[in-house]
Amino acid sequence: MPVQKIKPTGIAEYIEAAPAGVQEKLHQLHACIRKAAPGATENLKWRMPAYSYQKILVTFAVFKHHIGFYPMPSAMKAFAKDLTKYKTGEGSIQFPVDKPLPLGLVTKIVKFRVKESKDGVIRWRS
Repeated sequence: MPVQKIKPTGIAEYIEAAPAGVQEKLHQLHACIRKAAPGATENLKWRMPAYSYQKILVTFAVFKHHIGFYPMPSAMKAFAKDLTKYKTGEGSIQFPVDKPLPLGLVTKIVKFRVKESKDGVIRWRS
């Protein structure tokens, strides 16, 4: 009988369920987000780690070749010049798993989202 994988119920379990080669990067990303958004609520949304105050600030997910980081379209627009070397979508950034994470940029983006949340500015479309 095949072993069934247990669905993670929290961020720590999500990271531990990820491939061993990417877990350290996920721990770094998690710590970076927590530092930039102290007191944010942490849970899983759509099976991804999510951080929020009144609304979701950012989420992330691990894939085979990248870590998807989802800071909302308003942050994508605000940091467009900083994101030119990454594959992006309307509200997403792909960080290749074989490259160092841009933790300084992640910090800036999360702080931007915290300010938007505290100011009551939540833009889903740019």
